[in-house]
Amino acid sequence: MPTASDYYDRLGVARDADANEIKKAFRKLARELHPDVNSHDPEAETKFKAAAEAYEVLSDPERRATYDRYGADGLRNGGFQPSGFGSFSDIFDAFFGGDVFGGAGGARGGPVQGGDVAVTATIELADVATGASVEVSYDAVVRCETCNGNGAEPGTPIEACDRCGGTGQLRAVTRTPFGQVVRATACDVCGGDGRVPKSPCKSCQGRGRRVSRLTVGVDVPAGIADGQRIRLSGRGHAGEHGGPPGDLYVLVRVNEDARFVRDGDDLVTVVDVVAPLAALGTSLEVPTLDGPLELEVPAGIQPHETLTLRGRGLPALRRGRRGDLRVVVNVVIPRRLSGEQRELLERLAESLGEENMNPEEGVFSKLKRAFGA
Repeated sequence: MPTASDYYDRLGVARDADANEIKKAFRKLARELHPDVNSHDPEAETKFKAAAEAYEVLSDPERRATYDRYGADGLRNGGFQPSGFGSFSDIFDAFFGGDVFGGAGGARGGPVQGGDVAVTATIELADVATGASVEVSYDAVVRCETCNGNGAEPGTPIEACDRCGGTGQLRAVTRTPFGQVVRATACDVCGGDGRVPKSPCKSCQGRGRRVSRLTVGVDVPAGIADGQRIRLSGRGHAGEHGGPPGDLYVLVRVNEDARFVRDGDDLVTVVDVVAPLAALGTSLEVPTLDGPLELEVPAGIQPHETLTLRGRGLPALRRGRRGDLRVVVNVVIPRRLSGEQRELLERLAESLGEENMNPEEGVFSKLKRAFGA
């Protein structure tokens, strides 16, 4: 009976799924679960390794047969231990192949561009004003340094593939009502290269590439918006057969700042002004990205009126001009008055007349101001 940890359930495939369905399912999960693009999910790495373990078993006919008959206990009793992603060839192909992350490629055996990599970098709102330098770490396929990418143990020869005779292709002839059809496919031994190392490199198992953890510095420009991407050319997975590497895409996330709301290049903040001071006028301290600043509040200011500080917002991306800081005034009505305070306010109320109001302001203007439009 399938369980929560059943390998078929992990990949989301039926128990009679063929090899192509299993590989396709793992490729889809590889995109969704890889921890470099799911830094917000603390369980992403665990989920990815679980899917990789399932693929390692189900992509191997012998292991799959053992699992189908005896379950996970049968595999363990037979000495099976998960290798970890990147250390077995099928997962290496399924996850890091060019078609997984969008890398362009040519025919099998010719130059193939490496796949792209996507990572996330998180910065603060203050970093948007000045720009920032951040470091990101990610797993990528790199050329094996031991064999210099040729897949052979140093000092050993590379020979013509016996299976395809060095052509890199296998040909099959099929008879149809319209005649014979010749189909050519890449050799399953040499992968279309036509040559195989006599002694495969022990560091990369003869693949010429391996998985490595890379760390690079990223210059985040001032004015960048949350959700924008930065492209670093040639920082993705290594290519095959002399193909160029893929690119690194850095998705920038900007943390929210409790003091401000971003509106394009402008910032919006709210300050509380007690009603008597709103009537009299006052000065108060408002936050800015450059530190607190003294702001003069004119006498008679109304609720939700906005005061603008020019050039105190965020810079426009790749342009020098900065936006503004808009300060919305929230007029606060005092509560829990003492007897003396109530008496003072009653005397004030008795002294107020039409000249203290703003009868010229129509209902639409009042609604517009009330809703901050």
